[in-house]
Amino acid sequence: MHGIHLLSLLPLLLVAGTSVLVLLAIAVRRNHAVAFALTLSGLAAGFCSTFIVPTNQVTPLLLMDHYALFFMGLLMAASFFIAFLSYSYLAAREGNKEEFYVLLLVATLGAMVLAASIHFASLFLGIEILSVALYGLIAYLRDRPLPLEAGIKYLILAGSSSAFLAFGIALIYADVGALDFAAVAQRIAADQSGVSLELLLPGTVLILTGIGFKLALAPFHMWTPDVYEGAPAPVAAFVATVSKGGMYALLLRFFSLSGADRFPRLLLVLSIIAIASMLAGNLLALFSTNVKRILAYSSIAHMGYLLVAVEVSSRLGITAAAFYLVAYFIMILGAFGVVTVLSSGERDADRLEDYRGLYWRRSGLALVFTAMLLSLAGIPLTAGFLAKFYIVAAGADSQAWLLILVLVVSSTIGLFYYLRVVAKLFQQPVSEGQTPEPLPCRSPAVSVILAFLTVFLIWFGVFPSPLLHLIQSTIGKIF
Repeated sequence: MHGIHLLSLLPLLLVAGTSVLVLLAIAVRRNHAVAFALTLSGLAAGFCSTFIVPTNQVTPLLLMDHYALFFMGLLMAASFFIAFLSYSYLAAREGNKEEFYVLLLVATLGAMVLAASIHFASLFLGIEILSVALYGLIAYLRDRPLPLEAGIKYLILAGSSSAFLAFGIALIYADVGALDFAAVAQRIAADQSGVSLELLLPGTVLILTGIGFKLALAPFHMWTPDVYEGAPAPVAAFVATVSKGGMYALLLRFFSLSGADRFPRLLLVLSIIAIASMLAGNLLALFSTNVKRILAYSSIAHMGYLLVAVEVSSRLGITAAAFYLVAYFIMILGAFGVVTVLSSGERDADRLEDYRGLYWRRSGLALVFTAMLLSLAGIPLTAGFLAKFYIVAAGADSQAWLLILVLVVSSTIGLFYYLRVVAKLFQQPVSEGQTPEPLPCRSPAVSVILAFLTVFLIWFGVFPSPLLHLIQSTIGKIF
């Protein structure tokens, strides 16, 4: 390994080094503000480094190209915002707070490794780094019963999914004799290689099972509502964005490099999973009265929408998927940001009744939450609408009419539960004749960031050209 390789790894090294630095700072003296400041500094430095590092393949395991740097920048930006959410959230609670940031940085590192992986070994390593840190993050508020229950459920099911993943990798290696994605594609394409589908296809399906768990795709979604409800609000935001974003970047890379999209039977399995995810997520959300569970079911449906772009597996599909993922990050971070600001030291603001009449007490938060929910529903003039439009366009380009039909129908179903929450925001919170008492603003910094997210949400919904140009000039060079 030469100096140019270390320079290419700078984003990963900065995030990993920051986690060690925060750990050492805790050992010297506990200080919540210092741990928070170091975390923000490390994530900001890592984000800025993505603009200057050279693209290079570092060992057979990692490829630091424009694709990896784009998704790493997105993951670090989301973690930066989640760190802001976590500071105000943890400040209102008793107990040690500093280790939270170590786990947050390590989990972000695992997601970044996934974005750069071109080898099954780095795939497995990234998933385990991410998962082990998430166990602690989900159950971090150990004095409450729900976080512990959510952590145990995630631990058991994540262990099972890792077993499926490892077994699938073993089957592919036994059949192909290689572990890097490109070599798998070369062996499949070579007529004289003697590759048989008897182990390759089952191995790929087992790998998709492990990835499907992390993405909360049906029928591997059963853990999602319980974990979202039990986890601290900032951690739920992390699971919904950074964790899934890293896995989705890996899935796109895997399908593009390994040649897995050449098998009609595998594409049929993906179609079934996408349809099941879109329908299950939206239908299950209809019967929920818990805001965090509604957002959990919503994320299942949105991962189904994104899977349409994976199946298309074209340059248009990759561009649509990247745009959708950026819009999804903005929407989910904004929604969970409102939940975090309204949460108290005793419990999270996850009941639907907690949002009754929010407009009359905190009109700014109500308008931000409304914008995020309408965007999730795909209402025009928001980034969510254009994101779904590009997914539909990519599907139409590949004549995936059944998937497009299910996407449109399920999105229409989703309007009901999104508008139900919006209607609750504008209801009168008290009896007629009384003036609702305004809620105090406990976190001005988070309020400012929520305002910026809302601006980006509308900006990308009206003027998507800058973001599309960035995506096409980076990811478009790779695929």
